[in-house]
Amino acid sequence: HVVGVVRDDNDNTGDKWTLESVPVLGDIKDLSWIINRHKIKKVYIALSMNHVQALSSINLLLLNKNIDVIWAPDIFGLTLLNLNVKEIAGVPLISLSESPLGGFQALAKEVIDRSIAFLAVVILSPLLLTVAILIKLTSRGPIFFHQKRHGWEGKVITVWKFRSMYLHKNDGCKQATRNDPRVTPIGRFIRKTSIDELPQLFNVLNGSMALVGPRPHSVEHNHYFHKKIEAYLARHRIKPGITGLAQTNGCRGETRTIAQMQKRVNYDFAYINNWSIWLDIKILLKTVLIIFTDDAY
Repeated sequence: HVVGVVRDDNDNTGDKWTLESVPVLGDIKDLSWIINRHKIKKVYIALSMNHVQALSSINLLLLNKNIDVIWAPDIFGLTLLNLNVKEIAGVPLISLSESPLGGFQALAKEVIDRSIAFLAVVILSPLLLTVAILIKLTSRGPIFFHQKRHGWEGKVITVWKFRSMYLHKNDGCKQATRNDPRVTPIGRFIRKTSIDELPQLFNVLNGSMALVGPRPHSVEHNHYFHKKIEAYLARHRIKPGITGLAQTNGCRGETRTIAQMQKRVNYDFAYINNWSIWLDIKILLKTVLIIFTDDAY
């Protein structure tokens, strides 16, 4: 039963309590009287970050009241990544930003990813060979396209794809657009079906990528978007993937606006915060179902 809340009498920020049916009982200076008056048995200290210096004096006051005192640190105004609470030598530690992969979890994901990638390469080898021949026969240039992108912990990796465009000068951050004249006829098909991404199975085998994770963006894109989107580079706290939670929720293909990229990044953070082997399996299954959507071109 929540009896009420006590406000900070020095709070000049103009913040108002909005909890319905929960009365404001008074100011912090009245705390002792309020506890006695209402026979309070438990107090939660939930001061905002800019008033946390009052914690010590309030705690000393409450120690003499023979009641339970619980501190609820005001951390949810921060951008959190894989929030969890630990203890070392009796000291509670709150992880505000931490990769979800460590120890056995990292090993399990690595083994599953590489095993599935190896089987996929074997099973899809006729398709991979056919696509390689078609690319070579229908346009001038190499079969594969490779690009420098940021991977796990921000390290630069080389990501491989089937070449889907005619040879052209480097366009920097310019993404493929609908009816892009740079895209070859066979390139249009393999982009539409995401077959152009299949060479990234070899990235999974060499350990630079995972089957599921935030999609790796080009170095140029990262340099641009990290100045526009808060905590953008935190998406590198886990290995990039061939597919991801963002791509299975409609964020696949061109990102024309900052808002579109922000939506993709939000899904990347949600993936990191909720990662599990089962989530990876669900994303892989859903990816197969959405391959023929109109979002990629």
